[in-house]
Amino acid sequence: MTSSTAAKTRRREAPADRPALLLAWYDRHRRRLPWRAAAGERADPYRVWLSEIMLQQTTVKAVGPYFEKFTSRWPDVSALGRASLDDVLRMWAGLGYYSRARNLHACAVAVLNDHGGIFPDTEDGLRALPGIGPYTAAAIAAIAFDRRTMPVDGNIERVVTRLYAIGEPLPQSKPRIQQMAATLLGPSRAGDEKSRAGDEKSRAGDSAQALMDLGATICTPKKPACSLCPLNEDCAGRARGDQETFPRKAPKKNGMLRRGAAFVVTRGNELLVRSRPEKGLLGGMTEVPGSEWRAGQQDKAALAQAPELKAVARWHRKAGVVSHVFTHFPLELVVYTANVAARTRAPDGMRWVAVATLAGEAFPNLMRKVIAHGLDL
Repeated sequence: MTSSTAAKTRRREAPADRPALLLAWYDRHRRRLPWRAAAGERADPYRVWLSEIMLQQTTVKAVGPYFEKFTSRWPDVSALGRASLDDVLRMWAGLGYYSRARNLHACAVAVLNDHGGIFPDTEDGLRALPGIGPYTAAAIAAIAFDRRTMPVDGNIERVVTRLYAIGEPLPQSKPRIQQMAATLLGPSRAGDEKSRAGDEKSRAGDSAQALMDLGATICTPKKPACSLCPLNEDCAGRARGDQETFPRKAPKKNGMLRRGAAFVVTRGNELLVRSRPEKGLLGGMTEVPGSEWRAGQQDKAALAQAPELKAVARWHRKAGVVSHVFTHFPLELVVYTANVAARTRAPDGMRWVAVATLAGEAFPNLMRKVIAHGLDL
């Protein structure tokens, strides 16, 4: 057989070999992550679930310390289900996308009360829980229970679109990506014990984590290390030479700039705060009083929404603005400050907290920036 014939034979056989090549690579190069079970150990569904919720829209580096804090304080889902939402929000503060924290708590309560502290082991059962969508259900089912399903996160999207040169832009290409990602599942291990669903036990969880690791360490967004990739011989994107152009994405629509005001009021060594409504952006988090956030809002209109405090004769505007970018819009806040007398009562729905204890409050990053600006911290 000539070398060219052998190469063609390898390319023709490669699709069937991909899962095995991927798992062999993973066995050598798997990342050590706080929530990941060691090779040969059974994954803890609680740790898998907690990490998957935290990793939504957040990097592994940022999640690590929060994961350690949560598992130290609440070592299992039953302990988390018995915690108060306020405590969970305080521990979550700074991680962003706070609806995740509310759903996290609601899910823990549901698992504790409705399932005896044990996670359902099927995708359908997991999807019935608060805050668990199709991807998260598939990830937990595969990694924690070895169900033969392939979750598709951003890393896996990148690997699959490059491997198959899927040119249709996201999100329209998601069904095709899901279909092709499933072809990379490792084979069932014939002869192993049967799972509760009756299917042969597989390495589905390892296959999913292998693709995640491949995307995070080799098939990176910029300058992928294609020479080190176990799937490089049959990668369509690499063969074309335009692998960095995948995945293709539709143009992103940026939201209009919104403007508003924040009011930093001190009473001696105390700060005036309130809690945001449970539903909506930053739901349930702590904040200083502020105006509505509107596109094109003028400073005078925002100032007119200051909290009603008779002790405030004049608001002092701080120089500059506090800027923040949410998923759907950028925000600029003008900060006003005032000091009030020792016996000044907080308006309805607000409260005074000691400045020394602010670190323990459930402030989102935006409010921490506002307070730092207002108090010259």
